[in-house]
Amino acid sequence: MQKRIYIETTIPSSYYTLRTDEESLIRQKLTRQWWHEYADIFTLTSSSAVETELRLGTGKVTQDRLALLGNVEIYVSTIEILQIAQIYIDRLIMPKEPQGDALHLAFASFHQVDAMLTWNCMHLANPNKFDFIARINRELGLTTPELKTPLDYLGGTT
Repeated sequence: MQKRIYIETTIPSSYYTLRTDEESLIRQKLTRQWWHEYADIFTLTSSSAVETELRLGTGKVTQDRLALLGNVEIYVSTIEILQIAQIYIDRLIMPKEPQGDALHLAFASFHQVDAMLTWNCMHLANPNKFDFIARINRELGLTTPELKTPLDYLGGTT
């Protein structure tokens, strides 16, 4: 069985970034490299929350970002997922945005994906939070996905 990876909003945003600063261009290159080398060996998943965030943009780039998720399994929100997200917020491991990082983590944990792919290293792919997230998920009877960036798969190449 293929491993399942949850694609968080920063991935399609980086794939089609409009930013021209060096860090954004490096992330774009790494994201595209990951997508071309790894996307086909995993079952890709995402959520209605990612689609909603992407739709906040305008123009062709928004359509390109959404199109990137065209063959991705999309999870829809449930009361259980919203409750899990609120627990992450209440336990202070995620910011107080019920439609943001806590919701993405709740989707990935609830659906027992193997990993979440993100460039959000402050709140999601943050090694300082891994043990706290795992502890809360154990208390909730949930598995914890690996929280990874494309760079984690590419072995540090740029």
